[in-house]
Amino acid sequence: MIAPCRMTEPHAVRRIAVFGGVYSNAHALAAMLADARGRDVDAIFCLGDLGGFGPHPDRVFPLLRDAGVRVIQGNYDRAIALGHDDCGCGYTDPRDNHFARVSYAYTLGRTASEHRRWMAALPGHRRLTLGGGTALLCHGSPRAISEFLWESTTPDDFVARLLDEAQADVILCTHSGIKWHRRLADGRRLVNVGVIGRPENDGTPRVWYTVLTAEPGRELDVEFVPVGYDHEALAREMEREGLPPEFADTVRTGWWTSCLEVLPARERARGRF
Repeated sequence: MIAPCRMTEPHAVRRIAVFGGVYSNAHALAAMLADARGRDVDAIFCLGDLGGFGPHPDRVFPLLRDAGVRVIQGNYDRAIALGHDDCGCGYTDPRDNHFARVSYAYTLGRTASEHRRWMAALPGHRRLTLGGGTALLCHGSPRAISEFLWESTTPDDFVARLLDEAQADVILCTHSGIKWHRRLADGRRLVNVGVIGRPENDGTPRVWYTVLTAEPGRELDVEFVPVGYDHEALAREMEREGLPPEFADTVRTGWWTSCLEVLPARERARGRF
């Protein structure tokens, strides 16, 4: 059983926008928020990992605040807030960890203390009423902030157990960087909402977020929404900041060039490398 949530939404919502993994990509964040505002959503939620990968981490905070985004804490946010030695991303491969260390050191050194204090106070989960059901919002999984839930390696019985333990009808998560949606036979769901900070290893520069709609008398609708943005401007900023060229290559091509070793075989086979 997961620990009780630190924050519960005060009222039911009908239609929400949810995203994860900003990764310091203020360009994509601004584009995604503009798109969500045009979709008649009741609220916008971010599932954490505000920094990492991209340049100028402090630029995302005013955008989140001005849009009234409700944020939960990701592993990156917790690590930066507390000044940990690494991002706590959950990587085990040396090559993955090399790029993670470079990214983390850059972000840690460029995140203002006021933003670190704000991230330290973020809740680890949120629970809300979506239509007539209960949704649990988390970063990696309800069990662990850095747990990777991949479509190819997450069987239905495991999803059912997570939902049982969370006492939820829907689990919304992120962390892995690739969106997916599982509906069980009883109608309960797990939705990895994707990330907006970098493309999802599909050969395009677009990024993804999720809109969920709960209309009375109808099944929950889950829509993955693509977002285009000025990815070339982001890539140039990465280069000027001295971030690894592999990061800018990913932004331009849509293919992951770093943090690949964590991918299961089926997900990795979809990419170029």
